[in-house]
Amino acid sequence: MTRAHPGNTLFASLTVEAAACQLCPAMCERMAVLSERNGNLSPRVLFIAEAPGRQGGDRTRVPLSGDQSGRNFARFLSSINLPREEIFITNAVLCNPRKPSGANRKPTSTEVLNCSGFLRRQIEILDPRVIVTLGAVSLAALRLVEYHELSLKESAGQVHEWNGRLLVPVYHPSPQVLASHRREAAQLRDYKAVAHALRRIGQAWAKATSSK
Repeated sequence: MTRAHPGNTLFASLTVEAAACQLCPAMCERMAVLSERNGNLSPRVLFIAEAPGRQGGDRTRVPLSGDQSGRNFARFLSSINLPREEIFITNAVLCNPRKPSGANRKPTSTEVLNCSGFLRRQIEILDPRVIVTLGAVSLAALRLVEYHELSLKESAGQVHEWNGRLLVPVYHPSPQVLASHRREAAQLRDYKAVAHALRRIGQAWAKATSSK
C-alpha cells in the first residue's frame, strides 16, 4: 500500500501530463507507464530502468514485471531483503520503443531527452534519498537532470553522491545483459552496494535524530 505523501496531487498531475505527451512520433500510439502502480510515493529507493518492455511494463502497466527482466529484478531485490512495496520504479523513457517488427529497441537520445523533464519531476516529487540506475541509458538520462561524469563500466556497484542523494549505478536485469555483460554473481554483488547506501542513509538519519 502506498503511504500518504504530500506530493500525491503533484504526482497525479504528472501522470496526466505523461499520458497526454506526444513528443516522440514513433511512440504516439504507446501509453506512458507511469501511475501509482509504479510503487511507493515515499520510496526508500527510486529505481530507473531504460524503457517499458513489450512483454513487461508495456503490457502489465508496471515497470519490470511480467517478463524475464522483471523476474530477474525481483530476485536481485530479494537478495538484499528489499520489498518491492518500499520502492518506486520508473524508466528513462516512459513509453515502449519498438522496431517496425514489434520487437523492443533501444530508445534514441532524442526520446530520452524528451522524457527528461518527466524524470526530473519524478525525482523532485518522490524525493528519494537513494537512486539506482539500471543500465547505461538510465545513467545517461540522469545526467540530463543534474550533470555527472559517471560511466556504467567504471561506476557499477559503487555508491556515489549525486544532487544531494546517493546514487548506485547497476546493470539492467535483462537476460541479454546477464548472458553477455554482467553475470548474476556480479549483479548480486552490485546490489550489496544498494544495501550499503540504505545503511548509510539510515545511519545519517539516526545521527541527526540523536543530536536533536
